[in-house]
Amino acid sequence: MRIEEPEFAARRDTLAAVLDERMLSGCVVFDPHHVLYYTGFHFIPTERPIAFVLSAGARGGMLVPRLELEHAQMNTAVQEVVAYDEYPGERHPMDALRDLCVSMSVRGRIGADNDGYPRVFGYRGPGMGEFANIGDAVEDQMAIKSAAEIELLRESAKWGNLAHTLLQRYTRVGASETEASTRAANEATSAMLDAIGPIYRAQSQWFEGALAAYRGQIGRNAAIPHAHAADVVFRAGDVLVTGATAPVWGYHSELERTMVIGRPSDEQRRMFDHMVSLQDIAFAAIRPGARCADVDIAVRAYYEQHALWGNWRHHVGHAIGIRYHEGPFLDRGDPTEIRAGMVFTVEPGLYAGDLGGFRHSDTVAVTDDGLDFLTYYPRDLESLTLPP
Repeated sequence: MRIEEPEFAARRDTLAAVLDERMLSGCVVFDPHHVLYYTGFHFIPTERPIAFVLSAGARGGMLVPRLELEHAQMNTAVQEVVAYDEYPGERHPMDALRDLCVSMSVRGRIGADNDGYPRVFGYRGPGMGEFANIGDAVEDQMAIKSAAEIELLRESAKWGNLAHTLLQRYTRVGASETEASTRAANEATSAMLDAIGPIYRAQSQWFEGALAAYRGQIGRNAAIPHAHAADVVFRAGDVLVTGATAPVWGYHSELERTMVIGRPSDEQRRMFDHMVSLQDIAFAAIRPGARCADVDIAVRAYYEQHALWGNWRHHVGHAIGIRYHEGPFLDRGDPTEIRAGMVFTVEPGLYAGDLGGFRHSDTVAVTDDGLDFLTYYPRDLESLTLPP
């Protein structure tokens, strides 16, 4: 139910090998998700800089504010911790970071994933100066999931599935999206904690527990792919687009479904059927050795064949894991080769302003000989038609 220290150590060794190959003395990692990936150290980003330093010899160090000192000292990935009193403080934290790098012999040619700590929550500070960007190496490494990561994503999908089941159960004409989503999330989270509570951690910046919601994608608003919750009241005839997940030790699956309240109209059924066909084409195109672009190109051919370009809004999907959006992307502009161990959301959609939106999203892991479906909620219209 979590990533063990030997796997974190192997990740650091892999990154250290890249540093050696690029003739870098070490690197500084600022992105909180990168820090989590290499150390298991989860923190809430604020204006107080936190950074992980890795030498080319795989020795780890960390810069933290005083309030995180004990937290960092407990982390086995770190051999040296430097704490500053507070930000802004009398001495800028980046000065303490330079001292840490020097003490670890990380000097000269240094790699980093960002040019300094990001300017969040009012933080201001100097950049790294001369550095080699290693963000590509970090993201490429994160894209190939281990067996343990895939099992965490599978566990996430299990509880997202329960939350979605409850969301569908509590959605009815006259109820509001807040009522249905809150009830579903609370009951699913309680069930999850009853089952795995003693060994569960969310470790997510965005979510706690299991949840399923509509995010305002109800009726005509379902035609807005990234709408926002607005406590909409359900009506007969509404098209609904859902979203469900459950962060498990930092890993996020994604489950989305299109549902209809009452007997679907002919046009609703036509759009639904096209949407399922688009997703099936994408599933068939995702295989080791293909390019991410190939998947999007195959799906776009269906839009062309059936004159659906007016209903197109976005590419097929994206990788997922510690972040709920990761690269590579199932987009015609992404030439990345698909490899076993990659995990993608598959979510081509159709949108009509006078009707609503139609989008399923499933989380799938690429295997040597096909796809491992981590999400498994029904996809057919009959199962997703709600009582009027």
